Amino acid sequence: MKLFKKCVVLAVLASPVLFLSCGGGKSKKAASIAVFIPGIMADSPTYAHVAEGVQEAIDEFNAKAASDADKADVYIMEAGTNQAEWPGKLTSLAATGTYDLIISSNPSMPEIATPIAKQFPKQKFIFLDAALEGNEQIYTVSYNQRGQAYISGYMAGLSSRSHKVALIAAQEYPIMNNILHPYFAKGAADAYSGTTCEFRVVGNWYDASKGAEITNALCDAGTDIILPICGGASQGVISAAGERGIHIVWFDENGFKKAPGTIISCCMTKQAKAAKETTLQYLEGETPWGTVREVGFKEGYAEFFDSDENYIKHVGEDIRNKMKELTDGLRSGKVSLPDSLN
Repeated sequence: MKLFKKCVVLAVLASPVLFLSCGGGKSKKAASIAVFIPGIMADSPTYAHVAEGVQEAIDEFNAKAASDADKADVYIMEAGTNQAEWPGKLTSLAATGTYDLIISSNPSMPEIATPIAKQFPKQKFIFLDAALEGNEQIYTVSYNQRGQAYISGYMAGLSSRSHKVALIAAQEYPIMNNILHPYFAKGAADAYSGTTCEFRVVGNWYDASKGAEITNALCDAGTDIILPICGGASQGVISAAGERGIHIVWFDENGFKKAPGTIISCCMTKQAKAAKETTLQYLEGETPWGTVREVGFKEGYAEFFDSDENYIKHVGEDIRNKMKELTDGLRSGKVSLPDSLN
């Protein structure tokens, strides 16, 4: 991952909110952008990719600027894992009046931001991995994660010997309950008829001990493939899975090196690409405010890492061929998934 420029910490008003500034001490530029991370980047690669993509866009835009006065500033803030604090921190960020645009990524952000937008009518927001139409201060990019979840389930179903797989989530939320879990379960059952899918919740995004505890309980019940979507708690899942000799299908990044042989597949949404493109779109004055754009495998915003050496080494050719047929079909549009499984 691209390294960020050395940053300094700025305090804003009397708020406990902290900002990582890559333009501290300089006068306000042509555009000032804040990246609001609803979590901690070290525990959530999907959030780190947002910051990476925005920084790449700023660098590309500034490289073409006619003068320093035309260059944009970027500020990166980690809001922490306590969701109860996000509205207050986002409000403090908007209240400064410093940032022309606030970019974030989380399905809950439009709901949090809507009353804040009313309070600060000049503030603009872009939210990735979210959907909202009709608010002229907000633009959203929604990922069609049905394909990503289905592919992970299909891989789990093909690889499971016990025909028992599981998804461990940090928390329950609409996308988890309506898309990620059901499409993962469907993929597993479609790969091998009769495969069952357990669903367990950690309760937060950081408790690695609880992640390990749940993994061991699932293993005791016969589960041999797990999809963890639980942030820092995934470290406990990885550790327990390695000790028990079961396997993991990974979400949100190429994570094979975290546990070669234990992690047998990886896929991710291309957050960095979406963040870069939407940021450049904003800087060029072309953001379609009040709309939502949905993207997925077919549009090139999702990836299954089938060329990684660890995937080739630890997954048999027969399974790799079946996975290639599926992923190629999703990319080309020959394979389509229903909008809902209800």
